[in-house]
Amino acid sequence: MTMTQNHLTGCCRCGQVQFEISARPLMTAACHCAGCQSMSSSAFSLTAMIPADAFAVTRGDPVIGGLHGPQQHHYFCPNCMTWMYTRIDGFDAFVNVRPALLESNKWSTPFIETMTHNKLPWVQTPAQYHYDEFPPMEDLQRLMDAFAAAHA
Repeated sequence: MTMTQNHLTGCCRCGQVQFEISARPLMTAACHCAGCQSMSSSAFSLTAMIPADAFAVTRGDPVIGGLHGPQQHHYFCPNCMTWMYTRIDGFDAFVNVRPALLESNKWSTPFIETMTHNKLPWVQTPAQYHYDEFPPMEDLQRLMDAFAAAHA
């Protein structure tokens, strides 16, 4: 499905934390790492990479949950504990948002899948690109350009 909106809103399961996005996503991904499997209680986590300056929490105060490591900061609703988004140190240009939380999310098909070495054997996604780990840094711009072209 084509992503046509430049303004999206979303919230946690209970609605106490709300956010808005004022630009199109840069890319979508399914991450199969063991951490995402554990935090999502599923086979993978679905992510929409959002430009950081186009993401804002508009209500509530998310808390950091999951592993409290120095590189990834996973934000949750303090009431219902919904995993809402992740900020990664060194990647300040974007925020990884859980697109299932958006009011309009039918476009959120994963474009790439990462950490496929941890992928459960029965999982199939429609992702166009597949990586055993994470994509090399030099591939990111090409992937974002391909995602933008596919969702123009």
